[in-house]
Amino acid sequence: MRRLEQLLRDNDHRPYPAYKNLKGRYTFPNYILSVDHVQGDPFAAPSSLSIHMSRKQHGMPDEYTKEPHRRIMLQDYLLREFHRVLKNYDHKAGGSGKSGSLSVSKCGQEVLERSALVIDPTDGSLVLRFSAGFPAAGRTTLAMELKKMLYEYVPSCVAGALRYTALNKETLKKWISLSDDQTAIRKQLKDTGLVAFVANNSMLPRKSGVDDRPMKDAVKFLSTKEDEITLKLPGGREISGMGIKEGITLIVGGGYHGKSTLLKALERGIYNHIPGDGREYVITEDSAVKLRSEDGRSIKKLNISSFIRNLPNGRDTVSFSTEDASGSTSQAANTVEALQAGSRTLLIDEDTSATNFMVRDALMHEVIHPGEEPIIPFISRMRSLYEDCGISTVLVAGSSGAFFDVSDTILQMKEYNPINITKAAKDAAFKYADAPYASWESKNDHKLVNDSKTEDSNSVININIYDIGKISIPVDNRIPCPNTEVTGSRKVKVRGSGTDSVSINHEAVEIRFVEQVIDNEQTNLLGAMLRKLEERYFNGKKPLNECVNELYSGFLSRGFDAVAPSGQIPGNYAMVRRQELWAMVNRYRGLRV
Repeated sequence: MRRLEQLLRDNDHRPYPAYKNLKGRYTFPNYILSVDHVQGDPFAAPSSLSIHMSRKQHGMPDEYTKEPHRRIMLQDYLLREFHRVLKNYDHKAGGSGKSGSLSVSKCGQEVLERSALVIDPTDGSLVLRFSAGFPAAGRTTLAMELKKMLYEYVPSCVAGALRYTALNKETLKKWISLSDDQTAIRKQLKDTGLVAFVANNSMLPRKSGVDDRPMKDAVKFLSTKEDEITLKLPGGREISGMGIKEGITLIVGGGYHGKSTLLKALERGIYNHIPGDGREYVITEDSAVKLRSEDGRSIKKLNISSFIRNLPNGRDTVSFSTEDASGSTSQAANTVEALQAGSRTLLIDEDTSATNFMVRDALMHEVIHPGEEPIIPFISRMRSLYEDCGISTVLVAGSSGAFFDVSDTILQMKEYNPINITKAAKDAAFKYADAPYASWESKNDHKLVNDSKTEDSNSVININIYDIGKISIPVDNRIPCPNTEVTGSRKVKVRGSGTDSVSINHEAVEIRFVEQVIDNEQTNLLGAMLRKLEERYFNGKKPLNECVNELYSGFLSRGFDAVAPSGQIPGNYAMVRRQELWAMVNRYRGLRV
């Protein structure tokens, strides 16, 4: 502390670069302050600092840090507390540009593991990373203003948010207990044959499309009797709610009755949520992926022949490439990529899907000869995906009854609550089996027949669209080579843009339709991973799946340090799944395969 104080005095009212002398580590009571990076001028990105504390200094109970789910929840709670107290001092110190700014990661409704605050599971040591705008008048240092920040404001925040003695013990215990419950439910999903669980009394609607907090006075969710299940929680407690079974689940209903709201909750259910969110007990199996169409996306030598084949121009769909995919082609690629990434559940909303990829009715089959249609609709693959590959589907549909026949469970959303209409919907599908617009699935009663009449082009084609053979997950044999425009650069620059895109040098990767990327800090991490792939793994020797899996395995074992540039971990990374990493890599136009 005394050395830093002397440096501040020596560098007061000097040219701004004098602040560079402050880089280093300084011992304060109960923590070490590290100045990791100093901004070049008061208008540049703020300086990076970090707080380092031993277990003895912060005093968090050992039982809160050993198990991963508890440690992540504790990290999340402490980070929120530090953010809460830090904002009271933001810009309290004066100056030009970003002078006096104090900021740290702002958490949303989901609990994400972040580089901003990390607790080591072995020794319990804590590292918190935050930003500070070093004060200046013009481009002259105001080191005494900085002294206020480092000797008054920051110590107050550390004492009020990072020491166990200052925390609300009951509130923290509630958060840790919730993480225990969420982990217990996740472990029971597979054992009970479920892909998701939605607890009774959950509050699914959100305030608005841009505000993810719960809607005030929203209708509470209540399971159907047919689908209600009771799961065990720690301490002998139980919780009841709707279990969504493995297989094919169809969600239907009128507009504005909550179909997409339920699917959105399931989509976010791959993450744990904070107390009071309303979706704390909406739990979806960890590998579930939301799929949609994505006009204009890039596809690089991907095998989409399970869904698209026999293109009229003779193009190969076993190794298909395009820089401007159509809606149906993009959704086919998104589906194949999700399967290759290890997803066991597909979440689909008809509203954001390509209609011709999803379904073709009987009349269209009669008018357009099957041999003239390259697209094998998703409805024709749903059963095989589950029965042959063990991959479940949860589908929201509001305009086509063709999905009734192939579904195992059919739920109607009515005023934000479900009704199980499986039997009624199946009976209706059978009743209309001979109607002109009935699906071929109903017409042939699920029998695998192929009695196509091809004597002349005008004959009626009576082919069951199920008769297309079993589906299998294509093996990805693509071998990536380094992109010399990136690896040949003197300095590789990576930048995230919200949750819309990540750029590496001048190459932007659009991920706005990868809907389970929910935080800009996840985008930052994806950019760092892409840079690491280009610099180390893409060498023209290993298949793409080996490169991606090797990188991700190293990330899981070593943490953020595995992908941080120059070993310096920034405070703006948030955890992503393997599925989102795969999605980003597959949309990378600079991929050389």
